[in-house]
Amino acid sequence: MLEPADRDAVLANVAIKQSTSVHRVITELSCIYSPEELLAVKRAYQARYKHSMEEDVAAHTSGDLCKLLVALVGTYRYDGDEVNAKLANSEAKVLHHAIKEEVIDQGEIIRIVSLRSKAQLMATFNRYRVEYGTSITKHLVDDPANQYLAAVHTALHCINNPKKYYEKVLRSALNKPWTDEDVLTRVIVTRAEKDLREIKDLYYKRTGESLDHAVTKDTSGDYKAFLLTLLGNQD
Repeated sequence: MLEPADRDAVLANVAIKQSTSVHRVITELSCIYSPEELLAVKRAYQARYKHSMEEDVAAHTSGDLCKLLVALVGTYRYDGDEVNAKLANSEAKVLHHAIKEEVIDQGEIIRIVSLRSKAQLMATFNRYRVEYGTSITKHLVDDPANQYLAAVHTALHCINNPKKYYEKVLRSALNKPWTDEDVLTRVIVTRAEKDLREIKDLYYKRTGESLDHAVTKDTSGDYKAFLLTLLGNQD
């Protein structure tokens, strides 16, 4: 029931304190939201908790994960469409070297992913695919036990195709032995006034089942009614 920026500040604080979901929530805010939206959330966070989001992220994470998340949330990205093709080519090579040549230079990965505009990163990812025959996410080792690598994967997916990312997150939340209600709520509530319709379409194309039906099966009571209303189902 809070204003969007206040609601997202609360979601961020809960994720930071829980630690297990911090990389997803902070990365979503940093890599999907516009710079102005992220700035509004950070202001709401500081007003509510009397600490900056960067401070709390740094206090509750460590190592490369801490460096990445602090860099992501602390950056005000250029939000325009201008792209430097020469830079995209050179940084595709830097990323490939960092990932594939067994030197795993986390500093270079963090620098590029946190500082470049979304348009510039898309150009770099496209150049990577052309040069090396596959997407950067396919080359990056995915170790579920490594939160830093999970955060990098999340950042790349959020920048590359946010709607597809959210569809996958919803599918994962609903296809567990028990429904991950925290994740289900976060995605539906935060995207309800943005791109939820498109996410629903992607979910149906991917699973052959409507998101409304999946939610109906896996939830109950007022919680189910609330989610279905946000999904646009008034029945």
